[in-house]
Amino acid sequence: MREGSESAFRELVTRYQDRIYNTALGLLQNPTDAEDIAQEVFIQVYRSIHQFKGDSLLSTWIYRIAVTKSLDHLRGRSRKKSSGFISQLFGTDNQPVYEPVDFHHPGVKMEQKTDAARLFQLINELPDNQRIAFLLNHLEELSYREIAGILQTSESAVDSLLQRAKQNLRKKIKNLPA
Repeated sequence: MREGSESAFRELVTRYQDRIYNTALGLLQNPTDAEDIAQEVFIQVYRSIHQFKGDSLLSTWIYRIAVTKSLDHLRGRSRKKSSGFISQLFGTDNQPVYEPVDFHHPGVKMEQKTDAARLFQLINELPDNQRIAFLLNHLEELSYREIAGILQTSESAVDSLLQRAKQNLRKKIKNLPA
């Protein structure tokens, strides 16, 4: 792959495309955006594989790119939409409006879509590091060691992030209207 072998790159894409797409989807909650980010990740991998030093696993490096690109996309999207956000919160009669996100994730059964959408909405309210650690652990089933490599932190820090994320989610769920 380092030599730019096209077949090695194809194999890499085949091996990681679903994982990267699911990671982006978990963070972005939008299938189209997740597909775009996954493509951008593999373009960057192809262009910068020569910069991969081997200090971590190749998969860790690829996940790190995916998380970074997803967060950059979210930050860009929130800047673009910040002015329209206030007007979306209120309807024409100045009454609050709540529109649930259009949620589709391949790992969620149809009858669980509403509950999953609500859960993902709560997950999206977590601080970035907690949300990323939670999604990588629970959706992608990555180990603490793998998450630590992606977030460039220690395994004990990942454990702490996951504990705080779970604690925050429990509070949020407890405060949901019945």
